[in-house]
Amino acid sequence: MSLAEVEAIACAAHAAQKDKAGRPYTEHLRAVAEGVRARGGGDELVAAAWLHDSVEDGVLDEGWLEAAALPQVTKDVVRAVTKRPGEEPKAYARRILATPGARLVKAADLAHNADPRRLAALDAPTAERLTRKYAAMRTYLGLGPDD
Repeated sequence: MSLAEVEAIACAAHAAQKDKAGRPYTEHLRAVAEGVRARGGGDELVAAAWLHDSVEDGVLDEGWLEAAALPQVTKDVVRAVTKRPGEEPKAYARRILATPGARLVKAADLAHNADPRRLAALDAPTAERLTRKYAAMRTYLGLGPDD
């Protein structure tokens, strides 16, 4: 499957979603994909960035991911960054750290999620809660301010 096909599938799957600020969710996917590329990630990781929330959000399922004509590393990274119900953040971080490429995708995801312009569009309590949540995950993953 080409990167353009992955992008089209991800955009179609998430087309009805909005982010917490009411923006089209596909803007987040594009930003994470661009962030992965800017951090040196190749097409396999850019594909994972496009799909990083697809299973977690329920817009694509594990069966689709398993059957998709994608490199194994792409599938492994998508699975690694997919939060599981009731999972503790430290356990989630350990899985990301144990999966080659997943830390880079999660770094791009966190960078976009924590963008001050995005957080400014939220109510203060939500922005503060998310800022703490993202900072904690960055710590668990050993990410510095430039990662």
